[in-house]
Amino acid sequence: MPLSILAPLLLQVGPGGALPQAPLQIPRKKDAAVAKVAGADPFDAQLRECLDLAMSRPADAIEVAQNWLAAAKTMRERAGAKQCQAMALTRIDGWAEAATLFLSAREDTPVTDLGERARLGALGGNAHLAAGDASAALIALDVAKGDAAKGSDAKLKAAIAIDRARALVALNRPDEAAAALAEARSAAPANAQAWLLSATLSRRQGKLADAQQQIERAAELMPVDPEIGLEAGVIAVLAGRDDAARKSWESVIRAAPGSDIAKIARGYLDQLGQTDAPSGR
Repeated sequence: MPLSILAPLLLQVGPGGALPQAPLQIPRKKDAAVAKVAGADPFDAQLRECLDLAMSRPADAIEVAQNWLAAAKTMRERAGAKQCQAMALTRIDGWAEAATLFLSAREDTPVTDLGERARLGALGGNAHLAAGDASAALIALDVAKGDAAKGSDAKLKAAIAIDRARALVALNRPDEAAAALAEARSAAPANAQAWLLSATLSRRQGKLADAQQQIERAAELMPVDPEIGLEAGVIAVLAGRDDAARKSWESVIRAAPGSDIAKIARGYLDQLGQTDAPSGR
């Protein structure tokens, strides 16, 4: 394989060699954010309404949350108001301020509610990652990991481990990142993202056999996923299996026609000499 194609493939992970950054774990799905606070308690209803507003009209939600915080009489109310404002800020890319508020909400949450403290700490760390502050993210995520370790929420443990891996890669600590991803796979073996990111990191470390096994497992869990298909092709071409790479990238174009990731796949196919890549139409 010519070096002209190897260079961009080796860099195909994200800015600065970072693992691909997913959107904020919980706010990206309205139901996931709201279900956590559903209930008959008036506080739950107030928080649910504020989070609903944050998803649709973040500027209005920020004002509502600030007024709520000013009138708050309990630590629980303070935590709810801060969480809502932070959620709204994530909708307008106010990541750094959102991180501060998520972590402040964690401090206002009772020490007996470790699950909620872990969740808020994880959100704070994820927001720091999105803001580009890997050092602050790792500090927050390490604390969240400690909180989550005392609970039984495997999905939360895996999410925290994945974000710790992203932070560690950004800090040029790949071996520790690999260990974090192993923790994620152990906590949630059916988490396709954990396997995908593991494959990406293994590939960057030159461990192509491990990368191949990990990307195959990711593909088993999510058979039609453009990111998995793109990475599978990268691993294949670096292993000298051009035909397998071509098939993977063609599948990306079929699965996500017209998308940015399809454009990347088409560019890779062009470098392989592909002349009749599927249009996706």
